[in-house]
Amino acid sequence: MESFFKMRERGTSLSTEVMAGLTTFLTMAYVIAVNPAILADGGLPFTAALTATCFGSAIMTAAMGLIANRPIALAPGMGLNAIVAYTLCIGAGVDWRVAMSCVMIEGIVIIVLVMAGLREAIMNAIPASLRHSIAIGIGLFIAFIGMKGGGLVVSDESTLLALGNITDPVVIVSLVSIVSAIVLHTMNVPGGLLLSILLSTVLALFLGVSSLPTTWDFGLDFSAFAGPLQEDPNGGGMALLKVLVSPMLLMATFSLLMSDFFDTMGSVLAVAKKGGFATEDGGFENGRSILLVDAGAAVVGGFLGSSSITSYVESAAGATAGARTGLSNLVVAVAFMLCAFLAPLFGIIPGSATCGALVVVGYLIMTDVAVIDWSRVEHAFPAFLTIVCIPLTYSITNGIGLGFISYCIIMVFLGRAKEVHPLMWVASLAFLVAFIFT
Repeated sequence: MESFFKMRERGTSLSTEVMAGLTTFLTMAYVIAVNPAILADGGLPFTAALTATCFGSAIMTAAMGLIANRPIALAPGMGLNAIVAYTLCIGAGVDWRVAMSCVMIEGIVIIVLVMAGLREAIMNAIPASLRHSIAIGIGLFIAFIGMKGGGLVVSDESTLLALGNITDPVVIVSLVSIVSAIVLHTMNVPGGLLLSILLSTVLALFLGVSSLPTTWDFGLDFSAFAGPLQEDPNGGGMALLKVLVSPMLLMATFSLLMSDFFDTMGSVLAVAKKGGFATEDGGFENGRSILLVDAGAAVVGGFLGSSSITSYVESAAGATAGARTGLSNLVVAVAFMLCAFLAPLFGIIPGSATCGALVVVGYLIMTDVAVIDWSRVEHAFPAFLTIVCIPLTYSITNGIGLGFISYCIIMVFLGRAKEVHPLMWVASLAFLVAFIFT
């Protein structure tokens, strides 16, 4: 074990890695409740989504530990699951099997890009302001989804949106979940988001917002596995093949790729800084191995039906607690696998109980807004348009597309069109075509 994980070389020990692994798991365990709830909105059975979430997270977290030997845990990405459930399944009306096919394809594309050494080139082609704005917009979107699901934001005929009835038991649970989540986060309580979900669920049971299950079946549900290889119930043959002949679905796949692309780079770098494997030039050690595992995780997530699995920035909590090797990942993986057998317990958790976790996650993502240069219109306006249009159009794809197009237009009228990378022109044109024809 010592020779494989190199614990002594990296200044750690077995006990430290185990405790740090538990810390990482507690900070990200909320995904076990939140991800299946989001995917269930898109038509995927809750128990199947939970099994896929736990198995996918366990498999890819263990893979990262064994292949890259770095303390980076993986799970279905918040924001990526929103694209699957709300943009594709609800917004575009596609079956979840087709949506998961988009996830698989974007993972395959990223693998190719990593193998060809193009991932860094593509990232450099997109202005930093737009990279940050994508994440910020997704953060707002996640918070909006949480408040909408928790009854804090409701539809209104005259104003489109309005504040929900704060005396409603559902809203009361949502408010308690937000307060408890932010208080526990502020106090740096390990697993604070998960604890806020559990506390709010107890209140939901007391207020009648949720109820205990009628059956206690602790079996696994593998019905989501291999969804892309199944027939689309809406017709048209295998789900995976439908994506390849649909411009709209290809654009959605591109949106997933963009979100996954930049989320991974930001998350890994944050963990690298805490875990001692960041490099002086702003990169990180074992880059090729880390990025390959992360790209493969998207393929696995689509195949299993969990949405795209990606590196979690919460792993920085484990790194702060002393994790330096992939051994801590094995601890996280075992914990995820055990939770796969607890579907009835997680099924008790209502949307209002996860509201606080989603709002706090949105807040944490939103903090990147400070790094955007708001004094330069060519950077500020496209970033602003991306940030506001993602939640306001209920589509991450729309927000990214409008940000890209506006950037190119502004640069043309500033007489600086030559400064725009060719890949930006290609992407913007693709978005424009998609907007016109879809």
